[in-house]
Amino acid sequence: MTNTDDLLDAETLESDATPDEAMVEDDEGSERILNQDEIDSLLGFGDEGQEQAVGISALVNSSMVAYERLPMLEVAFDRLVRMLSTSMRNFTSDNVEVTLENMTSIRFGDYLDSIPLPALLAVVKAEEWDNMALITVESPLIYSIVDVLLGGRGKQQTVRIEGRPYTTIERKLIERMVNIILSDMSEAFDPLSPVTFNFERLETNPRFATIARPANAAILIKLRVDMEDRGGTVDFCLPYATLEPVREILLQMFMGEKFGRDSIWETHLASELLQTGIGLQAVLGEQQMTLHDAISWKVGSQIQFMTKPDQAIDLCCGSVPLFKGHLGQKNSNIAVKVHKRLIRLMTAKD
Repeated sequence: MTNTDDLLDAETLESDATPDEAMVEDDEGSERILNQDEIDSLLGFGDEGQEQAVGISALVNSSMVAYERLPMLEVAFDRLVRMLSTSMRNFTSDNVEVTLENMTSIRFGDYLDSIPLPALLAVVKAEEWDNMALITVESPLIYSIVDVLLGGRGKQQTVRIEGRPYTTIERKLIERMVNIILSDMSEAFDPLSPVTFNFERLETNPRFATIARPANAAILIKLRVDMEDRGGTVDFCLPYATLEPVREILLQMFMGEKFGRDSIWETHLASELLQTGIGLQAVLGEQQMTLHDAISWKVGSQIQFMTKPDQAIDLCCGSVPLFKGHLGQKNSNIAVKVHKRLIRLMTAKD
């Protein structure tokens, strides 16, 4: 009778558990019911505001490659920021400040879903890398650029009109700005790997700007463009497949802006090497003989060489022949007149 009552109690506990609850065993072996918050925390879907993924969500996203593993990429965009500040000042004839906000890794599909609309998306082709990239110009920056180029006063804040498509003038002006950005971007990557970024098309719908699969990893770089009291952001979305041809270069570490090379030290080292003192030997002749003949030499023994007075001799540094010349005399000193170089002269191209 007791066994029947225990079975009925267990069935009652199982029936009382809601679909959002689960049974687990604690350290003492007894069962405990998990609520929905604990289940979400275990699966990694608890707090949407948390920066780092936990639980199963962390395992799913563990294949994402953090942008910190490509240190040279951040250097290239730092160089782009400096160049773009000057180019935008010349383009708008206004005081423009460009800053790098952040660089993050993201799924390409998640980025397309997070783009605030309306916006203009420029599809870009990296010719040498044979792949695509995406540049997104957000609405506040679009209206600010149009206002500046068309002579606006800029004292009143631009109002975004929902549902209104961009006009031809607005699209053409933003296309000019994108071409300036691409020109500076190509020059910024030139010390790493020569690449040409060409403008393909301008889209307003993110679905038509899909350049990679939604699950593919990408690097998102946000640049802030400020023009006194107006401005906006420009997003660069680079799929990892686009950066794969130069991945080995982007993985390198460096110090300074010479991308791993110090031209000052190279010039100093080359000049000091040219001033290095070396000893030269004038080889009048060589003759081979056996060890038995060599150890049988006595004081007064003579060795005959087949070298003639007008025959050229070698000037050597150690065992390396450098020049050929003729033996002579100058101011009671024995001299050698060089008439042929035996080594190749190293140039800057070598």
